Amino acid sequence: DYVHIWLFQLCLPKVVSVVFFGYTVFFTNHFRQGSNVSMPSLKAAGFHPRNFSSFVARTNTCGELSSAHVGQEVTLCGWIQYQRQGLFLVLRDFQGLTQIIIPQDEAHSHVKKVLYDAPVESVVRVTGTVISRPPGQKNPRMPTGDIEVKVKTAEVLNSCKKLPFEIKDFIKKSEALRMQYRYLDLRSFQMQHNLRLRSQMVMKMREYLCNLHGKRNISSEYLFLSPLPYQGAKEFVVPSRLPGRFYCLPQSPQQFKQLLMVGGLDRYFQVARCYRDEGSKPDRQPEFTQIDIEMSFVNQAGIQRLIEGLLQYSWPNERGLITTPFPSMSYAEALAKYGTDKPDTRFGMKIIDVSDVFRNVEIGFVQNAVVKPQGSVKAICVPQGATHLQKKDFESLKESAKSQFNQEVLHLILKPDESLKSPLSKFLSEEQQSELIQALKVQADDVVLLAAGEHEKVCSVLGNMRLESANLLESRGLVLRDPTAFHFLWVVDFPLFLPKEENPAELESAHHPFTAPHPSDTSLIYSEPAKVRSQHYDLVLNGSEIGGGSIRIHNAELQRFVLETVLKEDPELLSHLLEALKCGAPPHGGIALGLDRLICLVAGAPSIRDVIAFPKSFKGRDLMSNTPDYITPEELEPYHIQVAWPASEAEANKN
Repeated sequence: DYVHIWLFQLCLPKVVSVVFFGYTVFFTNHFRQGSNVSMPSLKAAGFHPRNFSSFVARTNTCGELSSAHVGQEVTLCGWIQYQRQGLFLVLRDFQGLTQIIIPQDEAHSHVKKVLYDAPVESVVRVTGTVISRPPGQKNPRMPTGDIEVKVKTAEVLNSCKKLPFEIKDFIKKSEALRMQYRYLDLRSFQMQHNLRLRSQMVMKMREYLCNLHGKRNISSEYLFLSPLPYQGAKEFVVPSRLPGRFYCLPQSPQQFKQLLMVGGLDRYFQVARCYRDEGSKPDRQPEFTQIDIEMSFVNQAGIQRLIEGLLQYSWPNERGLITTPFPSMSYAEALAKYGTDKPDTRFGMKIIDVSDVFRNVEIGFVQNAVVKPQGSVKAICVPQGATHLQKKDFESLKESAKSQFNQEVLHLILKPDESLKSPLSKFLSEEQQSELIQALKVQADDVVLLAAGEHEKVCSVLGNMRLESANLLESRGLVLRDPTAFHFLWVVDFPLFLPKEENPAELESAHHPFTAPHPSDTSLIYSEPAKVRSQHYDLVLNGSEIGGGSIRIHNAELQRFVLETVLKEDPELLSHLLEALKCGAPPHGGIALGLDRLICLVAGAPSIRDVIAFPKSFKGRDLMSNTPDYITPEELEPYHIQVAWPASEAEANKN
């Protein structure tokens, strides 16, 4: 017996290792092949795919019954969606709907009363027999429309009071009301679909990164160092019990993931929570989620191939196939053609330089533009603009250009007789008009929007006009952007530094201060840093930036030079990182995908708030719990903090 025990102890670790290795190989091959077939051994052990009713008090969900279940006795749990004349009710759960027949005979009078008296949205459990619907009563629009359940027993698990709105997608509800009662809004089919889609894509991403590419899922911490002056958005500050000392919630795990590379982890990812204290927009939230990735010994092309494969692997089948590799465009080209570093390439209306046409035109503002080194005249052609746009639309576009960019925009219309309708036309010869029409490929009833000035400013204003014009045209029924199309684009070769808006003589990081210079431009960083391109890359989908990353600076002296000399920042704020880079830091790089924004685009939702379970409002408030809220002086005391109230609020609090 002792020999047997000794042999067992000796062999067990090896047996476990062999079994573990075998399962690892199987699952790796399984995921590589994209198979959905479960292992027979797992099936035998009771692990069936999509077994939604295991471990709960039901036999089936409300979305899975079909003609194959006719004659079976089932138990369903869910919410009452509809009730019809005491004869039928429709039961709803997370997977779908099932029609229930309320018994009318005397023997089941108690069941009838229970279901008849239960208000809509009450939670019930019913047991009954699946039967086929009578001829002519089947509902092809309902996945369970071939059957219904004849109830034998019923129990109200929780009755429902009158709700502030009906749980039906076609009922119009304000966003504020939806967010105030988010726990009710989550019951809607659209929110259920969006969150399930999010879950499925994240799960596939984890499979791809862990099982196919050996990445380690490592969670970074939330309480970190104080705000850094060179970062754009502000951090949320968290008080500590040490007088005058604060944590901050990180905007991203940027420093953590670089330190993990120094620590030899080599391949890291996490589904990271991030925080930014900034004004909210339809595609932004104060707290948001990133798919955060970092790798050692990698270059830009390697990161791009990884992300293309990740998206291709996790892409939902119902959204069609996406092809790789994604096209690539330099920052300079994106700005010149689309007026933005996140161009929507689903439609044309590209910016065209027409400076040569206007070189000898005697118009003051045009001549002032073209004689300057960076001056130019540019235009876009709005197809069928004269047919679909009105005078007030042109006035609105011009006002937008003036208020946002302090830039004049003129418009010209090509009439059916091929003459130009515009105050500018009297300054253009027939030859110049012909050149302009040819350069922009203008056709009858098209509108030309034209601007003159400094290159980047003109590109930016026309890029904005391009999108505003597209919105106006589509609001009038002209389809420019296919809502079912997904156009990915890599934007590369960004500048490493940009002039500060408030002081153009000083530079700031275009991405962040840890971004490495382009290999061809490294020497310029010491002499002409404003001309240096970076190894920064953004991933754009349908005109929205869904990801951004870079190859990092892994040399401590270069990193110190960037911080201290170029950006004029105190390098001691990052002494921990600089010390780490001196300790044999490998070359490394990474990227972060904005999960909320990506899912929003895939789901076709109007806002990222529609793909987040409990989002904040446009002003950053949680309308459900009414936060942020005041806390008492007693609660602040351990943190050595006092609130300096504005005079009006101080008086109100006193009263």
